[in-house]
Amino acid sequence: MMGTPVLILSTGRCGSTMISEILARHPKILSLSEFFVPLGWAAFARATPSGPQMWKILSRQTPSLHMMLEDGIIVDEALYPFDKPGARFTPGNVPPIMCVSLPHLTDDYEALYDELETLVQARPRCRLAEQYRFLFATLASKYRRDVCVERSGGSLMIAATLLKLFPQAKVIHVFRDGRDTALSMSRHYNFRIMLALILKLKTLGIDVPKTWRKPLIGPQRLWLEQLLSRFLDMERMKQQVFPVAEYGKLWNQMILTGCDIFAELAEDRVLSVKFEEVQQNPRQQLAELIRFIHPELEDSDWLDEVGNIPRPTPSKYLTLPMPERIALTGACAPALTRLGYPL
Repeated sequence: MMGTPVLILSTGRCGSTMISEILARHPKILSLSEFFVPLGWAAFARATPSGPQMWKILSRQTPSLHMMLEDGIIVDEALYPFDKPGARFTPGNVPPIMCVSLPHLTDDYEALYDELETLVQARPRCRLAEQYRFLFATLASKYRRDVCVERSGGSLMIAATLLKLFPQAKVIHVFRDGRDTALSMSRHYNFRIMLALILKLKTLGIDVPKTWRKPLIGPQRLWLEQLLSRFLDMERMKQQVFPVAEYGKLWNQMILTGCDIFAELAEDRVLSVKFEEVQQNPRQQLAELIRFIHPELEDSDWLDEVGNIPRPTPSKYLTLPMPERIALTGACAPALTRLGYPL
């Protein structure tokens, strides 16, 4: 059954982490959490990397990730225990795949890292997709899993490139009311910095959201990231405060980009997962999710175990002052309508 990975694509801050954790409890699913996004554009910079080049992608921080981690911006999703006595890595040198992905798979993540280094370094030069498939198949075999499901927060920004890399992949689009998502984004360092960078580049004539629609395997975006890193003031960026409506615009752009990309795929390759429906009716929604990944994976014991994890929560955006709520709804309106939410 193992082959092309299933991709969970989302804006982030929409419940996709919970979905990833639920899938991790399935005995036949390899749940890879935060694999691609922490690699940055280095993940797609080489069309035919060698084994050593591939290991560099997996193990070396990009300039933007390095700046964030060195500056103490460690998000809640990070799993590597930097404060643990004898920790092998610091925020300044932790490999991208050790931030979340490997600790999400096993408590013996240090040994797994060393094992992967030997295997990946020995790989011959080949197409980038084959290098990733080898890695996913290796992990699936090690943990006796049949299907790999990758999820990274904010992955709608790289959806076009991932689907160019894996043109047969199934897509699970996880989304949540954009007003609640935007409010959550506004309280998250990564999205604060992302928005600051997007708005800064806009003043320089660079329309970042437009680039999300273009698949790209090559070094161009990595070169841009390396160039920009020399001029970014991370401390200033993380302290910038933007109206929540600006995060609503960001969410709106990501959703519209994703919906347009998914519209080009066959209907049986895309599953839309509305987070509020997962909260309200978890067993039905999770059963549909697992059937979409593969009908042979239906497992009543797993469903009994995870069916009580999602819990209904009230919409927090309703607590905003009315002027902010109106502005936020206006910023999100096109994508809210596209997804079927009432305004």
